[in-house]
Amino acid sequence: MKTTTSKKILPIIIFSQFCCTSLWFAGNSIIDDLIVFFQLRPESLGYISSSVQFGFIVGTFIFAIFTLGDRFSPSRIFFICSVFAAIFNIGVLYENNTMTTLLLFRFLTGFSLAGIYPIGMKIAADHFEKGLGKSLSFLIAALVLGTAFPYLIKSFNLDLKWELVIWVTSSLALLGGVLIFALVPDGPYQKLVQKFEMSKILKVFKDESFKSAAFGYFGHMWELYAFWTFVPVLLITHSQLHHVTLNISLFSFIVIASGAVSCILGGFLSKTYGIKKTAFFSLSISGICCLLSPLLFMVNSSFIFIVFLVIWGMAVIADSPLFSAMVAQNCDANAKGTALTIVNSIGFAITIISIQLLNVLLANTNYTPYAFMVLALGPFIGLIYLKRS
Repeated sequence: MKTTTSKKILPIIIFSQFCCTSLWFAGNSIIDDLIVFFQLRPESLGYISSSVQFGFIVGTFIFAIFTLGDRFSPSRIFFICSVFAAIFNIGVLYENNTMTTLLLFRFLTGFSLAGIYPIGMKIAADHFEKGLGKSLSFLIAALVLGTAFPYLIKSFNLDLKWELVIWVTSSLALLGGVLIFALVPDGPYQKLVQKFEMSKILKVFKDESFKSAAFGYFGHMWELYAFWTFVPVLLITHSQLHHVTLNISLFSFIVIASGAVSCILGGFLSKTYGIKKTAFFSLSISGICCLLSPLLFMVNSSFIFIVFLVIWGMAVIADSPLFSAMVAQNCDANAKGTALTIVNSIGFAITIISIQLLNVLLANTNYTPYAFMVLALGPFIGLIYLKRS
């Protein structure tokens, strides 16, 4: 493995993380084509979109149970998982796919991402003990851009074959894995354990500081993916209520992608004001946005409406790298991989509950103006636990 200077390592990790996590949303960007090509029912949309999420939850749970991130080289895990993720992603191209096989391929792609997203944060934690919040802010900013990117592509109405999206994202994943394996050695702050310890999952939660960081993250996740999922719905509702025409895909990209800026900004602010205070500030703003959300439906100005969404989009994600940094810093060095993966697993499981709850509320038009207020529950709980630490 080649030696790489520390200044070059972070950009490599960031780029590799972006390349590999592009697989996460590859299915979302071509979902209409998949339904037509494989003659699926329209209701298949929700199942295909969420299968990656379920795969990631199961994968991170298993990675945590077997403490893989703390027992083996994270760079090698990242590389191996990137190869499998790319292969499973290509499986979508199989001409005789059924609904069952498509769900399986997307599930296995999500499972493989469990060895990429949290392990990527583990790699960063092994290299950057000081200024970890800043380092992770760049890493998660890459994930945010990956989330938003399909909306940008769709906004230009490019006539691309859906198969090309699969080939490109799989190629990017392989590139990201190779870069990590070839150019990012094991970090100087890494401490591998020699034996399997299932009890490590419970042990990390015994530390009160760790517990505060973890539950703060859980509150943050209750709001984050539910908001991201329904940003287009907010835009469509506004355009229908006030009879205006909006490029829904473009503004969805702008709202979500603005979080990349706030992630980086939060990383720099954390060096001055501290990680905990910066996270508390961001979580407070996003909670206030949840409570003010009913006013959105009364705003007749598209400019004010979109500015509000951008502020919300920035606040809702800015604390994510900060919570991850607190999780990594408040556990033993030989438990970082397990801590990050189990917290990710629980956090993403929580997103499914909040998304489904919001979906039910939005299905009933009587609750629509107040539906997003339910997301304030997450920031509220998160702030309580931050106060305790």
